[in-house]
Amino acid sequence: MISAIRSSLTVKKQPLPGDLAIWIFILAELGVFSIFFVSYAFVRLNNLEMFAEGYHHLNRVAGLINTIALITSSYFVVRAVIAIKAGNNKNCVFWLRLALITASIYVGVKGWEYSEAFEAGYSLHTNTFYMFYFLLTFFHFAHVLLGMVILWVVAKKTKQGDYSKEDHSGIESGASYWHMVDLLWIVLFPLVYVIH
Repeated sequence: MISAIRSSLTVKKQPLPGDLAIWIFILAELGVFSIFFVSYAFVRLNNLEMFAEGYHHLNRVAGLINTIALITSSYFVVRAVIAIKAGNNKNCVFWLRLALITASIYVGVKGWEYSEAFEAGYSLHTNTFYMFYFLLTFFHFAHVLLGMVILWVVAKKTKQGDYSKEDHSGIESGASYWHMVDLLWIVLFPLVYVIH
């Protein structure tokens, strides 16, 4: 009886998905973004009026659309990982392509949002709020673009048969990176667009 209870309480250790190198990279990126987020929060506390004014000029609908696009894209990446683990390369490629399409929505909306801001005369030099807004969102935007390249390469390699049910570490690595990008936006969106 006691051994049955012990075995049910024993947590099975699962290895991290993907390669160790991607996790070192992810931790480094999370560290950099954490410094940005803490700096933003600290400076905001000392410049409440400026940040409140800047907040009112942001397009929160665009931010919400981008949030939905990235969360949806992450869901499609999860489906791709499930498909490759089931040995279904064709479905894996299908889900990865859908992830890329929804990520493209983010890129298009963010590009339009930047265009609107520049046309209204806002830039890195407008004030401290806009400096942070452009630095944080553009740094994240660059990570989205890199993530899309990774997903495209993974989809191409999957279509060529380079990944299988038994060997899919590359897909898990790409998925882990993509989920990090999504997680960062989930922190960035309320921090910049919602909390005022």
